[in-house]
Amino acid sequence: MGKPRLELISPAKEKRTVAPRRRSNRELRPREHLTELEVAKLIEAAKRNRHGQRDATMILICFRHGLRASELCELQWSDLEFETATLHLRRTKNGTMGTHPLLGDELRALRVLKREAKSPFIFVSERGAPFTVSGLQKLVERAGIATKIQFKVHPHMLRHATGYVLANKGTDTRTLQSYLGHRSIQSTVRYTELAPGRFKNLWR
Repeated sequence: MGKPRLELISPAKEKRTVAPRRRSNRELRPREHLTELEVAKLIEAAKRNRHGQRDATMILICFRHGLRASELCELQWSDLEFETATLHLRRTKNGTMGTHPLLGDELRALRVLKREAKSPFIFVSERGAPFTVSGLQKLVERAGIATKIQFKVHPHMLRHATGYVLANKGTDTRTLQSYLGHRSIQSTVRYTELAPGRFKNLWR
């Protein structure tokens, strides 16, 4: 067989637009975690929504248990034991499984949702489908705007808030690692480094 003939093609003269580079998180917001007070404000803002009970409970549970958005949306009633006040968690990203205690305000909020539940999933949309990650992102972002937080808020900031708040309360790194389901302790150390409480009493 003869060699295929090669054709010379003149270079394109059309100018192509270069896609804009995504701005880094540091450019978008001054920090990646929320304070406990900011989370409380988000919960109060969510209560004023059309489905305020559901929305406020989602933010509360996400914060209290350091959940990723997908972990929260995948929660089912079978993961919850009202009798023992415990929540069984399946972590994503190769995280470790966990069983967390539920506090009184969490149980009360969840019982209200349980009375009207028709789905195996705890958090559902108006149509009865499991709540989506994108839906949660919009919910949290709107709550951030309503509370006039000066930067864009997203659901993962609630997980970071869990680590930040518990580290500041003096929770040891190993316990915090287990609570958040981190495989590597290096993922947990960042919270102890951020906690201002470790500098308390330095000048006394």
